[in-house]
Amino acid sequence: MSNATTASPSAPVANRGAITACVILSVIMQALDTTIANVALPHIQGDVSASADQINWVLTSYIVAAAIMTPPSGFLSAKFGRKRVLLVAIAGFVVASVLCGLSESLIQIVGFRLLQGLFGASLVPLSQGILLDIYNVEERGRAMALFGVSVMVGPVLGPVIGGWLTDNISWRWVFYINVPIGALAFFGIVVYVTETKLDALAKLDWFGFGMLSIGIAGLQLFLDRGEQLDWFYSSEIIIEALVCVSAFYLFLVHMFTAERSFVNPRLFMDQNFAVSILFIFIVGVTYLASLALMTPYLQTLMGYPVVTAGIVMGPRGLGTMFCMFLVGRLIGKIDTRWLLFIGLALTAWAMYDMTGWTPDVSQWTLISVGFVQGAGLGFLFVPLTTIAFATLPAQMRGEGTGLYNLSRNIGSSVGISVVSMLITENTQVNHANIAAYVTPFNRYFDLTAAQGVSPFTAVGRASLDGMITTQATIIAYIDDFKLLMLMSIFAMPLLVLLRKPKAPPAVDHSVAME
Repeated sequence: MSNATTASPSAPVANRGAITACVILSVIMQALDTTIANVALPHIQGDVSASADQINWVLTSYIVAAAIMTPPSGFLSAKFGRKRVLLVAIAGFVVASVLCGLSESLIQIVGFRLLQGLFGASLVPLSQGILLDIYNVEERGRAMALFGVSVMVGPVLGPVIGGWLTDNISWRWVFYINVPIGALAFFGIVVYVTETKLDALAKLDWFGFGMLSIGIAGLQLFLDRGEQLDWFYSSEIIIEALVCVSAFYLFLVHMFTAERSFVNPRLFMDQNFAVSILFIFIVGVTYLASLALMTPYLQTLMGYPVVTAGIVMGPRGLGTMFCMFLVGRLIGKIDTRWLLFIGLALTAWAMYDMTGWTPDVSQWTLISVGFVQGAGLGFLFVPLTTIAFATLPAQMRGEGTGLYNLSRNIGSSVGISVVSMLITENTQVNHANIAAYVTPFNRYFDLTAAQGVSPFTAVGRASLDGMITTQATIIAYIDDFKLLMLMSIFAMPLLVLLRKPKAPPAVDHSVAME
């Protein structure tokens, strides 16, 4: 599972700026697609005739595919050459983006989003590797800061650009926009980037990789399809559960018995790394799951235009970017565990505030709370990466990076699936509970009958049903926000298990953003 690649020769100084610009473009392209489609989901949902829970497959399919293909990126670059693999990844990503924009059905767009994730998975780690090669040790800090900013451009600009394109042109342009960006990156890399040496002895544990991939895919299908098919009353769900459990079992047995497995079990002997794997899973759940909740909340319940929704969501990324720079200066001066505590506290506070939201909440509240939540993420990413790799042997950091980012991606996809499922289930339950009190004998309706909401008339009953559905949905969102808040609070005791490193480690903080 190593992400190590053969170092390429140092690039001429005259070309270094051009190389940096090209690889940064490829990173921005991939980063944009993690959030740019969020604000367009309601429009995509209408065009492809999908339900509220089904449309989230557009998000989860991309994340799952990227999670599966991120770990083998090091093997592919060693076997076939980093430049060659990067060019194939960019070309494949652009083609898949165009196919997403041309999609006419849910199956098509989910399938092409899977393809997009498969190709896009290599863009960030390979681009990062190129930057590390062309800058010397003294300049790498500046290069990685630029790299980090390019990764965070997605959460900042994604909702805004996606909202503008959807409102003024079409949701399909949130995918077509990758064509000019990808073309510039592709031709720049062809001209300026040199190829790495090939490693003919590079090998991949195909059995372990296959079982892990099948297990992840089975888990995602189980979560995404369970609510629709009534869980274990469906033979399909039973089969998916069995496939998932069996694949993970075979993967674990193989990991602990094979001479060289896809995941090195010795990684989990490092206490900091093992705890951080669970920690970053929770971070993945809370952050991207809350983003998936906000889009329908703003556009469906609050009636925001898509551009306004994008602008309101943008400050989350600004909060993350600002605090990442701040935390970068605090690392080594303040105990990393305190920085993590601040991040969890900010996240939990933001979620707590969201449990009191109604569709009448002000835009300032939306922006300020979103900024605080983004700030919490900024306090989590860099310190968590620092402490995760602080005590891990240097020769195992390549494998550790792949597993670390795999855990974050799985957490993101599982989180989106779970909160979407709970919205659907809890809305139905809440509707039934509220409707039980809507009867002709409830004296409250004597006062509201003149307003056209009397249960004695067909129009009144229809109006009441709409009001009840809206209230039930609001409560369902509050329950989800409460769940994410509790997850952030319950993660706090994990800080006790983290050990303070003896000296500030020389760790590349940007691995948290791969």
